[in-house]
Amino acid sequence: MARYSKKHAREVRRDRVREKALEKFEIVGDRLEGRGREILYGLGVLVLAAALGYAFWVWRGRKADEAQQAMGRAIQIASAEVGPAPLSGSTAMTFSTERERAERAAEEFRRVADKYGDPYRSQARYMRATNLLAFDRAQGISELEALAREGDGDVAAWAKFALAQAREADGQYDAAAALYRELASARDPKVIPADTVNLRLASALEKQGRKQEAAELLFQIVKSAREARDKDGKPVAPSASARAAEDQLEKLDPARHAQLPPEEKVDNFPS
Repeated sequence: MARYSKKHAREVRRDRVREKALEKFEIVGDRLEGRGREILYGLGVLVLAAALGYAFWVWRGRKADEAQQAMGRAIQIASAEVGPAPLSGSTAMTFSTERERAERAAEEFRRVADKYGDPYRSQARYMRATNLLAFDRAQGISELEALAREGDGDVAAWAKFALAQAREADGQYDAAAALYRELASARDPKVIPADTVNLRLASALEKQGRKQEAAELLFQIVKSAREARDKDGKPVAPSASARAAEDQLEKLDPARHAQLPPEEKVDNFPS
């Protein structure tokens, strides 16, 4: 029983980390939309990768201290601030440009991938690829394509999601939409929730001029979220993706937004 409780607690923490990571990812993606290919994707996934990387160590509880420390150093670099040098006496790490940070992070992740086995190797390769997009886009995309084909489990799914976003940022909407559809129909939606993928798919469809199709997809995301119930039959709080989908639908098609079922109040303090 104790073992089951610990396992359940780890799963709950994992789901919470994924939700937080996805929320941060969507916020960063919205902020960077239209501000350049290099930063549109790279920073958003970097936030996500860093969150998942830290969480991974907590869940698994492995004793590979050296590998964990090496990954920690690489993630610290990848998550460092970009801006003026810190004040005297500060130990904060900063870089003058996004490119400088990405180059340094990519090199650190390469070292981890070269030295350690899985799961560290696969995650390091993935994180390196996302950083490569900032200064060697062709190589970064090539690495993501390889991971999407050859990677196992979560890494392969995230690589495919990253690749889809890179295609979208490059204006290759057909290719992006195809990858998003593959992910949306995946057997394990916990890796990347279907709502998150469908939100990006709707964005790609809208950019293609297929606004009615995009609006219908957004409508279904929000409708499902509003109708979702927990085991006690109570309304469930919408995910970050569902909230973003509602905002996007209201802007894209106000008439369709008005047809949504009423939103029920969620009890944030269950008894």
